[in-house]
Amino acid sequence: MNQRIGVIGIGAMGWPMAACLLKNAYQVSVFDNRPEQVKNFVQEFGGTPSHSLQELAELSDVVITILPNSQIVEAVIFGKDGIAPYLKKGTTVIEMTSGAPAVTIDLSERLSKLGVTLFDAPVSGGVPRAITGELSIMAGGVDADIEQAMPILKSMGTVIKTGAIGTGHAMKALNNLVSAGGFLIGIEALLIGSKFGIDPETMVDILNVSSGMNNSTQKKFKQYVLSQKYNSGFSLSLMAKDLGIALDMAHHDDITSPFATLCQEIWSQASVDLGPQADHTALAIYSEKLAGSEVMK
Repeated sequence: MNQRIGVIGIGAMGWPMAACLLKNAYQVSVFDNRPEQVKNFVQEFGGTPSHSLQELAELSDVVITILPNSQIVEAVIFGKDGIAPYLKKGTTVIEMTSGAPAVTIDLSERLSKLGVTLFDAPVSGGVPRAITGELSIMAGGVDADIEQAMPILKSMGTVIKTGAIGTGHAMKALNNLVSAGGFLIGIEALLIGSKFGIDPETMVDILNVSSGMNNSTQKKFKQYVLSQKYNSGFSLSLMAKDLGIALDMAHHDDITSPFATLCQEIWSQASVDLGPQADHTALAIYSEKLAGSEVMK
């Protein structure tokens, strides 16, 4: 607990994850490009506000990045005013963004020349499980590095080691590919069934005790779609980005993936149509437009 942890990115996921670290008695400093976000977090949970990336880097033994994409992570580490020059030798960077494996590998190699370790540890479970500290954490990197950081990771969730550096981010993208496919086909089933005259809530109940059950039928359809709240806390653009990473992996290794390709195209077009900040569960609205029908009549 004597390790000083700096968290970069106090957004929808970083906020509750940093809070979990504080609840587990870690010394935590936080930075976000929105100073008001940092101020509000410290007022609610405590911790130390960092007014610059340099300040956070100099305060930290471990740095956690939880940001929208790998390009932003690279800028935070090696860009103008980035943390790299201020990290002490022996510092560990835990990259918890849903990032691109190739960029992660490159960042790890560049930091290792400075005596700094980086491994990837993206998460799944959304905001509700981030709040309770029950995320699924996919850790890719040198086993000893992950083990050293294991108490920190376990403060936020359950850890599954995926292999070499970059495999955590690869697995996160593939997980979201499966999740996105399940959501999309489930919504289309609700549209077809609703048009036929079956009550949507009844359909969800039946799917959840049958072989069509998936994460979306269990945790998204009633909560965010049938309620028409569309406020899960994970945006369409972020889902589309993760699907793009999965497809890049397929293309790199010459894997033909027709359903994954179609799935990615639909999610990406929905992001354009509804706006990148729309909640990912609002894909249902886009599916309704394509179908010319509505789930909830």
